[in-house]
Amino acid sequence: MAYWLFKSEPSVWGWDDQVAKGDVGEEWDGVRNYQARNFMRDMAVGDLGFFYHSQKEKAVVGIVEVCVAAHPDSTTDDPRWECVNIRAVRPFAKPVTLDMVKADERLADMALVRSSRLSVQPVTETEWKIICTLGQTDP
Repeated sequence: MAYWLFKSEPSVWGWDDQVAKGDVGEEWDGVRNYQARNFMRDMAVGDLGFFYHSQKEKAVVGIVEVCVAAHPDSTTDDPRWECVNIRAVRPFAKPVTLDMVKADERLADMALVRSSRLSVQPVTETEWKIICTLGQTDP
């Protein structure tokens, strides 16, 4: 199993929107960055990810699961763009803010700190466990 982080602007698509999709989940569409697309190509059904609210909140607010492997993005006819589908698994008991992540020296090399603009990014197993602990949430 691999771990990931999915960023979304909560005013466009937030945690509550994701939860409302139920077990069917939703396409993580509209990504137009080659590196982020390639990460989605690497994902497998069952991989877990953090759902991250960007913009004002800047916090991990929940855990999602990849429920459909990479496939053509339905929002474009351009065959270069693919996406996965994700479903909500559980909310974080306590959101983990970007400031909390940056303050924890164990997370200094995390992609969220180093490549903060990337909308889909990998998370190591160690980072996963640390953030779940910070968020008082079962990994």
